[in-house]
Amino acid sequence: MRTIKIVTSGLTTSVGPLRVAQPLPVHALRDADPFILLHHAGPQTFEPGSEVHKVEEHPHRGFEPVTFVYKGSVLHRDSLGNEGVIGDDEVQWITSGRGIMHEEGPTAEMASQNGTLELIQLWVNLPANKKLMDPAYQELHRDLLPVVTALDGKAAMRVVAGTYMNTTGPAVTQSPIVAVMGRITEGAKGTLELPPLDTTLLYVLGGTLTVGDQSVDEKRLVLFNPPEQDMPDSNITVEAHSDARILLVAGKPHGEPIATYGPFVMNTEEELHDAFRDLAGGKFGSIYG
Repeated sequence: MRTIKIVTSGLTTSVGPLRVAQPLPVHALRDADPFILLHHAGPQTFEPGSEVHKVEEHPHRGFEPVTFVYKGSVLHRDSLGNEGVIGDDEVQWITSGRGIMHEEGPTAEMASQNGTLELIQLWVNLPANKKLMDPAYQELHRDLLPVVTALDGKAAMRVVAGTYMNTTGPAVTQSPIVAVMGRITEGAKGTLELPPLDTTLLYVLGGTLTVGDQSVDEKRLVLFNPPEQDMPDSNITVEAHSDARILLVAGKPHGEPIATYGPFVMNTEEELHDAFRDLAGGKFGSIYG
């Protein structure tokens, strides 16, 4: 069985129009290589006729911002010419590489239909040799994401990336990553498979679970200790005391220095200066020409 290293709770901050919980980074957990940041927005309900604000055009370089939508709909536009909407149980996976401009936000229909939005944005670091790769965009709709059941049929696990429970998700990743969106029914109890990668995180969006021997409420993030070489399995016991929504992600650490500033994640301060210089020089492109 895997053991728990730390459980963190989310600081509350604002990103554009949304209030978000941020359990990574926090003082007790600066990063979880290769994962840099986790923002949980919502659930937030928009009043009919209210103005829906988006996060305006902004740059990224050196990492992958990945958005997991649990409820609602989000519009995306970027400097590569992509434009699309993702909804319930869907994912957009952006590889910023050498640089991309994008904007995102709730769709106009969210307000007109009294919609509720809940999502996670996870920043996945790129290895040093891929930080200046060509940018890319993946729009992963529900029908592309296979679902496997766990906990005697009381957990539906939607596989986004990597292989989980012998099922492989469609996302193309730049390093070994597993990402799974889960919904667990109250009363579920048993052993949940964890990916056998050194950095494994479980975030509870809503509900209350017992994970191993610890109670984990909503907006809390669990970091597991790496699996031991002689460990016969990579599992953890889970009991759901209410219906719960989770994100399970795992990755292989890069073990490289990290230099971050705002929307840039590089390896050195000099590379950060290069990013700002390239942005000022128009090398990231523009959504609107």
